[in-house]
Amino acid sequence: MHAPSIWLSSLSLAAAGGWFAATLFAAGPATSKEPRFPQLTMDQLTEAQKPLGEQIMKVSSVGLGGPYNPMIRSPVLGQRLYDLFYYLRWQTSVPTKLNEFAIIIISRQWRSQVEWFAHAPLAAKAGVSANVIAELKQGKRPAGMAEDEAVVYDFVTELTTAKKVSDETYARAKKIFNDQQIVDLTAVAGNYVMVAMMLAMAEETVPPGKEEPFKVGEN
Repeated sequence: MHAPSIWLSSLSLAAAGGWFAATLFAAGPATSKEPRFPQLTMDQLTEAQKPLGEQIMKVSSVGLGGPYNPMIRSPVLGQRLYDLFYYLRWQTSVPTKLNEFAIIIISRQWRSQVEWFAHAPLAAKAGVSANVIAELKQGKRPAGMAEDEAVVYDFVTELTTAKKVSDETYARAKKIFNDQQIVDLTAVAGNYVMVAMMLAMAEETVPPGKEEPFKVGEN
């Protein structure tokens, strides 16, 4: 990415001022129920929400869609999260390929439709191989991972499933990452658990006409 776009920035979507209307991230797929958080437009924002909305619109290719839609309902929290997102996507010490790989590991654990839809293309663009992404999507520990990818996979997976990182895995991580990178890697994993929770709670889904990555009945 050359221009910052914190969310879905690799997708070929209309300009931020265009296609982010109410249909962009509607309620859950194939349902007629009312959305939990109807899509907001800039002219609907309160005075408390407008400053954050203006910041989002400067960097987001989907306007106020995705996690921004529920976040902006709590503008003080939303601002704090926006700043955190910005750091963890554009200023983190973790190399982009490994950062995006960590994000899609979390996305797969949560089967987060929007997160995977957004970040699998970014991981591929950053250099994660198609085979690794495909096997991860199938719920497997991917074969053929590079050494640094394997460290990220084991570090993030142990942390989120075993609720700890083994001495062996930590020692492997220390051979590749410095202290700041280990802290940032932990933070990006935790952050995207929170994002997945926000998206699940709000029943945000992929844009209309786009296929959901995870199908009902799949593991």
